[in-house]
Amino acid sequence: MKLSISTLGEFDIKSDGQSILRQSSRTYRLNKLFEYFITFRNKKLLPEMIIDNLLSESESDDPKNMLRTQIFRLRRIIKSFLPDGADESEYLMINFINGYYCLEIGERTEIDVDEFEALIHQGDIEMEHDDPESAARLYQGAIKLYKGLYLSDNAYEVWLVPTRNYYQRLYLKTFQKLIGLLKEKNETETVVALCEEALLVEPYEESIHINLMEAMLQQGQQKNAINHYEYSMKLLMRELDIKPSTMFTEMFNKIQNHVSKDNPVDFNSISSELEDENLLGAMQCNRDSFKFLLNLQKRKSFRNDENDYLCIMNINDNSSRKSKELSEILRYSLRKGDVFTYWNQSQILMILHDVKDGGIAVVRDRIYTKIRNSSLINERDVSFSFKSLMQGEPAVQH
Repeated sequence: MKLSISTLGEFDIKSDGQSILRQSSRTYRLNKLFEYFITFRNKKLLPEMIIDNLLSESESDDPKNMLRTQIFRLRRIIKSFLPDGADESEYLMINFINGYYCLEIGERTEIDVDEFEALIHQGDIEMEHDDPESAARLYQGAIKLYKGLYLSDNAYEVWLVPTRNYYQRLYLKTFQKLIGLLKEKNETETVVALCEEALLVEPYEESIHINLMEAMLQQGQQKNAINHYEYSMKLLMRELDIKPSTMFTEMFNKIQNHVSKDNPVDFNSISSELEDENLLGAMQCNRDSFKFLLNLQKRKSFRNDENDYLCIMNINDNSSRKSKELSEILRYSLRKGDVFTYWNQSQILMILHDVKDGGIAVVRDRIYTKIRNSSLINERDVSFSFKSLMQGEPAVQH
């Protein structure tokens, strides 16, 4: 009989493919203690260090005695895993020698992280021996062992962070090595399958999403690529609350260019692709497009001597603001040549094109009137700042 310990993902111990850990009765503290010993297996651990990491919040007057009691119970649980009369040293044994505790792993116990590292190390050796096919098989074997973050069911322990980060980095590094080897052989179908599996355990890793979209494009799956881009962009921004990297956002252009390359255009097709369906009122865009248009308009203003303005609309009552209704107010309060974007939850930026004398007041009053009629926001909670795009012009508060 052999014991197989799983740590990449949920913690489990199996014998002959059957979980024996889940059948045992143990408390949350005993479970943490077991995971702690597995993490620092074959290492000498001072009782004070274990208490510091696991029992620091305990209200016990004698934490050392409490630790001894828990280790005694853990030893009994470990012994219950083994066949009658089995030599514990061949499986798992917690020893106490010279003031140190140590969990020793015997030859009849296998741990997934040890196999994980061994496969990667052997794959690196095969690469050094110029055998990429053998290396790819070994890397793929290691990737299959990674079922999630190290001891993922124990999410909030500080002592786990370095070990967890180490195996996550090793997994992602190995994954990239494997994808690189598969790309050289143009095995895009395998790349797609591996990326889809990898996203089940690392859904927020940009590089996996990028590799998946690139492989989809190579397979001619432009529609799937653009759908995945939109999905992953929303996922990353919603869950991580940060803007994706430039490398990630550039994938949109790659996908668009790939579509354009494969589909020659004429005037009819390009018009339907590029023109906005709604040409009434001002144009709403995202921040990146707004930045591009602002800089373009600055250049045109200098050349044509146009009176263009940048406007900041400040809104103090965020709780009552409804973006959809407010967008409609701005769309029809501004002109067709004007542009606006939501900069943050309380500010909207606008580009006002070629404003004539008194035009700023007209724009401001028109917005105030529509806000007042809609009852969407109290007009006292709204203020405006205007600044000419021409250099040297001061900002104006309204």
